[in-house]
Amino acid sequence: MAHAGQTLQNPISGERITFLQTAADTAGELLEFELELAADGKVPGAHVHPEQEERFHVLEGVMRFRLGMRRITAVAGETVVVPAGRMHKFANGGDETARVRVEVVPALDMEDLLTTTTELALEGHVLRSGMPKPLHLALFVSRFRREVRAPFPPAWMVRVLMVPLAALATARGHHARYAMA
Repeated sequence: MAHAGQTLQNPISGERITFLQTAADTAGELLEFELELAADGKVPGAHVHPEQEERFHVLEGVMRFRLGMRRITAVAGETVVVPAGRMHKFANGGDETARVRVEVVPALDMEDLLTTTTELALEGHVLRSGMPKPLHLALFVSRFRREVRAPFPPAWMVRVLMVPLAALATARGHHARYAMA
């Protein structure tokens, strides 16, 4: 379980995450962390948080966002709000490390999602983009279905397509990591 002060370093995405307030600290209402994003850092792909709003407060550097069809560049002092259910992705928009305070409301299991993605990267279970390899992805999308989903195809279709991969991943012993806490 994540705790305030804990830092995660994802070498694939270029993310360094330091938890400021966790779900345990806020009775599940908020997850707050500081994100340092390397000059070439970016989230692995466009995604949607079905039930959560994300707020990105840029502290240093430049961040690029895609929010739906809009492209946004945010600099220090600016905030980008991503409402629940909106497709988005982000990347460092400059040549220096960007520093951002991120708030996720409600917290749900987002800290576990962030911890899992970092562990997968460190263990070599991700593609060059940072996305989990197919067997892990099948279990990941099921475990974190309240926190994240792909913007397309529809969620029901992803679930159907992932069933055989999830069964194979479970048979290979990958399922323990994705058990609910």
